Order: sequence, then structure tokens, then C-alpha cells
Amino acid sequence: MEEQFILRVPPSVSERIDRLLSDEASTSDDIPLDLCFSEDGRSGTFVIGNEEFPASLLDLPAVVESFKTYDDSALVKTADIGQPYNECFRLAQMIMVRDPGDPAPNSVEYRHGLTPPMKEARKRRFRREPDLNPELVQRVERDLLNILSGGTMGNANEQQEETVANENTSDNNANKKVSSSSSPAEKPEAAPETGTNTNNNNNNATEADPERSESEDSDDSM
Repeated sequence: MEEQFILRVPPSVSERIDRLLSDEASTSDDIPLDLCFSEDGRSGTFVIGNEEFPASLLDLPAVVESFKTYDDSALVKTADIGQPYNECFRLAQMIMVRDPGDPAPNSVEYRHGLTPPMKEARKRRFRREPDLNPELVQRVERDLLNILSGGTMGNANEQQEETVANENTSDNNANKKVSSSSSPAEKPEAAPETGTNTNNNNNNATEADPERSESEDSDDSM
């Protein structure tokens, strides 16, 4: 695999580079060509001829690969453009050369891609970073280190206490609901004792029958 990089230069510089790469390079005065970076690896200087231009190394919001073809049909991959970010990912980067009077980029993360459809790609295709509490992040990191070293979470007891407190609160609320639903209901008004009156009438009728029978007996005797 070849080692490649993307060099974006102003139009005036690109013409001079084209002359260097052409067949007339041997007769050109702009033969010296150099690129060097400072210790931070992000800012540097691009030298062409006797002129120096400031340069910046920017991260692209996309994966960039280069291909080579001999028949305009079959493509052969030649390199991944960028630097290794980790074991399985390669960060695409671009070297931007600017005129001496132009301001430096505000961030090392370039907003756009290399083609027009990738304009504002970082804004349109990347989600915003969540706003996290630094203390919470540090506590989680400590807990992870403790777990990896064979320990336990430092806030496990606090979480258990919070869980128990929440359960007690829910139980109290449930008991309140049960007690409010089991309040004594109003007693219905007493119904008239119809059965007692009926029994009394029957008793009176029974008592009156013997008297009637005595009178009938006296009439029969006469």
C-alpha cells in the first residue's frame, strides 16, 4: 500500500505545483518543494521555491480511499488516506495550505468533505455531543476501574438505599389508597318491620277466633 495524503492549496500555488509536475520542471525555478510540521503535528509550513505558506492538518468527516485504474473500468485500491486512529479505524485527514494573510482554522475538525454533496457533513450527519456532568463521568470511570480490578462499585450502596427508599414510598402510598378506599359506608335506613306487624295481626286474629267460637256456642245452646 502507498502512503498518500491530500494537499489543498490556493489557486496560485496549484499552478506552480502543476508546473513542477509537468515535463518543464527541469527548467522551472520553483523546484524546491518541502512540507514540515511543528511539534503539535497540526500546524506547519509549506515551502515552494522561496515562498512559505502556513499549513494545517485537519480531520475530515468521512473515510477517504484512493484508487487507480488503467482502463477506466477496473479500479484498484492503492491507499487509505489519513492516519491510523486505532486498531480498526483510520482517520481521514487533509493538509490545507492557505495564503499568509488568511486566518487559521478554529478547529482541527473540518466541517466539509471533499465533494459538494459532503458540504456541512459534520453538522448534518453527526449527532451533537451529549452534555454530561464531569463529576458523573469521573465517578463512572472510577467504578469501571474498580470493577476491572476486582472491586465493587462505590455507589452501589447509595443506589440500593435509593431503591429501598423508593419502594417504601410506593408501599406507603399504596397503604394510604387502601385505607381511604376501606372507609365505613353509611348504614341504610331501617326498613319497616313488616314481618312483626304481620305476626301481630295473625296473633290477634288467632285470639279473636276463640272468643267468636264461645259466642257461637252460647247461641247454639239457646
